[in-house]
Amino acid sequence: MRRAIFTSCVTAVLLLHSTVPWAQTKITVPKNKYTPEQDVQLGREAAAEVRKQYPVITDSALAGYLDRLGKRLVAAAPPELNNPVFEYSFTPVNLKEINAFALPGGPMFVNRGMFEAAKSEGEVVGVMAHELSHVLLRHGTANATKAQGLQLGQLAGAIAGAVVGGGWGQVISEGSSFGLGTAMLKYSRDYEKQADLLGAQIMARAGYDPRDLGRMFETIQKEARAGGPEWLSSHPDPGNRSVYIAKEADALQVTPREVYTEEFRQAQKLFAALPPARSMADVERGGASGRTSGGSPTPASVGRIGQPVPPPSTQYRTVQGGSLFDVSVPQNWEAVSSTNAVKFVPQNGYGATEGGEAAFTHGVELGVARASSRNLEDATRTLISNFARSNPDLRQASEFRDVRLSQRTGIGVSLDNKSVLGGTERIGIYTTFLADGNLFYMATIVPASDTEQYAPAFDRIARSLRLRDAR
Repeated sequence: MRRAIFTSCVTAVLLLHSTVPWAQTKITVPKNKYTPEQDVQLGREAAAEVRKQYPVITDSALAGYLDRLGKRLVAAAPPELNNPVFEYSFTPVNLKEINAFALPGGPMFVNRGMFEAAKSEGEVVGVMAHELSHVLLRHGTANATKAQGLQLGQLAGAIAGAVVGGGWGQVISEGSSFGLGTAMLKYSRDYEKQADLLGAQIMARAGYDPRDLGRMFETIQKEARAGGPEWLSSHPDPGNRSVYIAKEADALQVTPREVYTEEFRQAQKLFAALPPARSMADVERGGASGRTSGGSPTPASVGRIGQPVPPPSTQYRTVQGGSLFDVSVPQNWEAVSSTNAVKFVPQNGYGATEGGEAAFTHGVELGVARASSRNLEDATRTLISNFARSNPDLRQASEFRDVRLSQRTGIGVSLDNKSVLGGTERIGIYTTFLADGNLFYMATIVPASDTEQYAPAFDRIARSLRLRDAR
């Protein structure tokens, strides 16, 4: 039997006792054409995919602890926003990034990395209150309201595709808008500030110091300067975050409660005892299947790594990346989607090594990344640096050169890497900007020994690419 988290407590001594602060900032709910019931439907479908693909932690003590924190916040939510149809759940996942996200209608997922980076329970609770606020204010479907001509079924698939990749071909199936799910869960700075302020108010009513939310954001910002974390890619900093959260905290009155000081430390110890946390890049490359107490996933595959890879077919088919692109690929290549990318790979060109790690040896990847700069060369260098984090042998093998990608100005560069098959693999990176400022990239990969055989296919794919975003 799993040991329960130690729950001895001490009583917090707090000076103020009113549960309804009179000077708190008023939050205006944004326009939304969807119903709360539709939020629930979207969140339920996306959460089912998350639980399939993410390394969910099923340790009963940890799951119970996170559930108690979540329910404490829900109980403190403003009644006028806390729709009775919402279906709340709070799930820990064994991922190393400092991240958490909530889906429309209530499902929330919190990474192990968030607990490991936090210095107190209040800092984790602060991020959870922020995410809960996005649910209460229905920011996801408010974002979708701004889009035109989208059906509910498209939104469900797009959210799932954005969060977990949604399985093979999700990005190119059923007319889903590639990148739409990310857009739904990537909030504006106005929405971020709303979630910060409402989150602070919920924290106070739940008995936590709202300043802990500002402290956690400071930790996240420090990590971001070192190359992460993922959380900021969908939660942009409105600016002066800690300052206005502290100002809001000054206007709030904290509800007295019992503070469970040992629970948080025991939870951190239980996290530390789990199998090593995976990175989100591992999940995106390899997916996951099933769940274990430690949340260790099994990579997806197209055939078996190490077996012969057939040459590209001379027959091509045109596929759509939702509303973002059209491209022609060899008839014998399969699609494998991930959060912001889709790979097209031949049999035995993508899968797990004997050591259980995902490997991509042959094929092409088309994806979208957050641009670090409006200078294309600088943004491309950052993209390559991000790839290099999980590929320490990656080396630049050519100078940057000007290219045309879908009739747009682009950059191309060649890279070398150590192949899991032995020897060297050749990688081509081609980038251009999208209308929204994000970076679109095409990456080709093949062992050096197969370069000539695959060159015509890569060239034809590149020439066929048509980006459909509004310019």
